[in-house]
Amino acid sequence: MGGKPTIGNNVKIYAGAKLIGGIKVGDNVKIGANAVVVKDVPDNCTVVGVPAYIVRRDGVSIKENLYMT
Repeated sequence: MGGKPTIGNNVKIYAGAKLIGGIKVGDNVKIGANAVVVKDVPDNCTVVGVPAYIVRRDGVSIKENLYMT
């Protein structure tokens, strides 16, 4: 899980968020303040928390864990 994160297009990373390792962040993603992201984030999602989890996907509110791909 070494390396550096790959960030997609139109990604917003709010204050204090941490992206750790060789993860991939998809397009149109929002990463909440102080979130700790250690797994890949799919397109069109909002993630928050420690460790980060999905709270919005394609405009629909949900609560879903991130999974390794």
